[in-house]
Amino acid sequence: MRRKAQVPPSPLPQRAGIDPVRLRLPADPEGRWPDLGTYLAARYAGTRGADSMAHLLAAGRVLGPGGRVLGAHDPYEPGGYLWFHRDMEPEPAVPFTVRVVHRDPHLLVVDKPHFLATTPRGSHITQTALARLREELDLPELSPAHRLDRLTAGLVMFSVRPEDRGAYQLLFQRREVHKEYEALAAHDPALDFPRTVRSRIEKTRGVIAAVEVPGGEPNAESLVELTATRAGLARYRLTPHTGRTHQLRVHMNSLGLPILGDPVYPRVTDPAPDDYRRPLQLLARVLEFTDPVTGTAHRFESGRELQAWTDRPGWEAGSG
Repeated sequence: MRRKAQVPPSPLPQRAGIDPVRLRLPADPEGRWPDLGTYLAARYAGTRGADSMAHLLAAGRVLGPGGRVLGAHDPYEPGGYLWFHRDMEPEPAVPFTVRVVHRDPHLLVVDKPHFLATTPRGSHITQTALARLREELDLPELSPAHRLDRLTAGLVMFSVRPEDRGAYQLLFQRREVHKEYEALAAHDPALDFPRTVRSRIEKTRGVIAAVEVPGGEPNAESLVELTATRAGLARYRLTPHTGRTHQLRVHMNSLGLPILGDPVYPRVTDPAPDDYRRPLQLLARVLEFTDPVTGTAHRFESGRELQAWTDRPGWEAGSG
């Protein structure tokens, strides 16, 4: 049996609750990269990371195992590791709070607001639920058990200890967590509910919208139930049986019922990251599962409400 390579400990501490980037250098059988600078320039070519990496190397902010400072002219060592903190541009503060729903020595469950990313990605680094919670709760080893879209509000689970992380993540991989979402969309009297939507959804990296492949073998399934109507608006309970990217948003759009406030389906509008008006009316309402560490049966429910249901004029005006 092939033994897994031992990863050296990071020589860099967290900064603002964010782990340093760890990079393992790939094999180079053709000898394309005589030194570290050549490799990193090729890796980040055409991105804003190219200038950033050149700056980090020149400033002595790229480290190897044991804290050794690496420079652009150091020899390229396939299989080696390096660490660095990304240069981060100031991020606009997301002016909404994360509510703690449950906390014990193993598990943290929070009620995330709209517009706050779960984990660092792209331009969202410090303004994420993970970074905030690590710092605010003094839980430096906190890690997500799953992810929730930045635009979606509601329940998110985190593992407090590294040794428990795999057990909680496995719950989601094995689909042993019952999840219910709530969404607001138009009411179409011609559609019968409940109904199960199945399709093949594919998402191309770097493309915002996922697409359904006509006639493709289904890889996504959602149960859609109508729970209430009001003045042409309807409230739906959505139960995903799979976890494809944007699955619920894609399936509601395929029914001709795009979720209120969706900036991607049916049309990409690309609002500014700090435009907090008219949040997507989608909420991760319920998480129910048996704790794999303690054996406790849990059912958690979000305390948030979708604004357009009780105050549609306020939601449309971008207030509240």
